[in-house]
Amino acid sequence: MKKVFVLVVLFILPLVAYLFFASGVNNFGKLPILTESIPDITAISPDHTLEDNITILGFLGSDIEQVKGNVFNLNQKIYKRFYEFNDFQMVMIVPKGKEDKIASLKEELGQLADARKWNFVFATPVEIKELFNGLKTDLSLDENFGNPNVFIIDKDKSLRGRDDDEDEEIKYGFNTISVADLNNKMEDDVKIILAEYRLALKKNNANRSK
Repeated sequence: MKKVFVLVVLFILPLVAYLFFASGVNNFGKLPILTESIPDITAISPDHTLEDNITILGFLGSDIEQVKGNVFNLNQKIYKRFYEFNDFQMVMIVPKGKEDKIASLKEELGQLADARKWNFVFATPVEIKELFNGLKTDLSLDENFGNPNVFIIDKDKSLRGRDDDEDEEIKYGFNTISVADLNNKMEDDVKIILAEYRLALKKNNANRSK
């Protein structure tokens, strides 16, 4: 009996553990696509694109002072943890006329972290509405053409999120007012999409080497 017990501990339990974690990777290894192929931002700003980037997309609105706290939450909880990954970027859409306010904001962000992947795109109200509506969410812009939520956009310009969220059922965006939302949900989802692309890259490299 003692030999059988030792064999179970040495061989069977590791196998069961492997199968458990392998099934976990399959079940939780991808972040659901909620909206395919949203409009790109190149028509608004030729120097910027969503394509081939993992983008955190936000709509700041015209009252920059009011949303500063949201931006700093996002900077501390998400940006600083992920900005060193290749193809990761922040894109914040801002109404035209707020260039000076954004210059000051970016200077403040630069004192907290390397801000080179913070991108601010200036647009007209019509352009902002068209882009936001292209996400096809159940959310809306406020009177300043802003929204406190930010959105995860993949390299194919598709909106990623949760289709079985325990609080919202379908979770399109992450509330930058809520540190808990950023910490407990958004951080996990950004990790998932980064891992998804890393895994795909490893598979491609392995196939090429065969």
